[in-house]
Amino acid sequence: MIENQNIRPAKVIGPLGEPLTIASLPPPNTKRWVVRRKAEVVAAVNGGLLTIDEVLERYNLTLEEFAGWQRAVDRSGMQGLRVTRIQHYRDLYERQLKY
Repeated sequence: MIENQNIRPAKVIGPLGEPLTIASLPPPNTKRWVVRRKAEVVAAVNGGLLTIDEVLERYNLTLEEFAGWQRAVDRSGMQGLRVTRIQHYRDLYERQLKY
């Protein structure tokens, strides 16, 4: 019987369609989070390359912050991660829910 094994892929597909490995992820000391870097971290978790706990520890993020990134990607794609337009995308998502 096979129990829950920790099998991880060596690479996953990144947000721009490129292969993403642990080595190609943003470095752990990243302080400036641009859209692409956030999307790469979300893709790494979604693809099973890293766990949420590993991401929180590696990048010193809060669960709420990372969950916000995931929600933004789910709702609006990479554009939803843009800090300057966050209210626009939030309003757009709420309008879509109404109709």
